[in-house]
Amino acid sequence: MNYGILTLTFLSVNLDFFVMLLFLLKKYRTRQVLIGYLIGLVILLTASFLIGRTLAHWLPEWVLGGLGLLPIWLAVRRDTDDDAVKTHGSPVVSVCVTYLSVCAGCNLAIFLPVLAGENWAHFGLTLIFLSVLTIIMVALLRLIVTLPVVEWVLNRFGEPLMRGCYVLIGLYVFWDSGLVSHLLTLIH
Repeated sequence: MNYGILTLTFLSVNLDFFVMLLFLLKKYRTRQVLIGYLIGLVILLTASFLIGRTLAHWLPEWVLGGLGLLPIWLAVRRDTDDDAVKTHGSPVVSVCVTYLSVCAGCNLAIFLPVLAGENWAHFGLTLIFLSVLTIIMVALLRLIVTLPVVEWVLNRFGEPLMRGCYVLIGLYVFWDSGLVSHLLTLIH
C-alpha cells in the first residue's frame, strides 16, 4: 500500500469535511467529534474495501483501473455537497451521520479504486493508518479552529485543491492497476 497516496486520498476526500469539523468542534467536545468521525470513516472504508474485493474477485486488476474514472469524474462535476450541520440526538451520532451524509459518495468513489486490489492485511493497516491521520487532523483542527485565516484559505482555495487531488488519485489508479500498460500493449 502506498501511504503517500493514502494520505493524499484521505486529505482530498475529507477536505470539505474538515470545514464541517471546524463547526462541529465548536459545538461538541473533541472526544465526541473524534469518535463519530472514526465510526463514519470505518463504515465507509469497509464498504469501499468489500465492494472493491468483490469486483477484484471477478475482474482482472487492469480492468479495475477503470475505477480511476470515478475520482476524475468527481473532480470535474459541478454540484457541491450539502454543508449544513445536521443534528441527530447524541453528539457522536450527529457527527457520524453528518460525515456519512457529506462524504459517503466521494469516499466510496475515491477509496473504492484505491482499496480494490488490497488484501485483508493491507486493509487492516490502512484502517490503522487512516485512523491515526483522523486523530491527528482532529487535533490540528482543534488547535486552529479559532484562526480566521484558516477559514479564508479553505474558502478561497479548498475547492480547486480538492479537485486537483481527485485527478491525481484517478491517474494513480490508472497507473497502479496496470491499465495504462495494458492499453499500451494493445496499441503496439
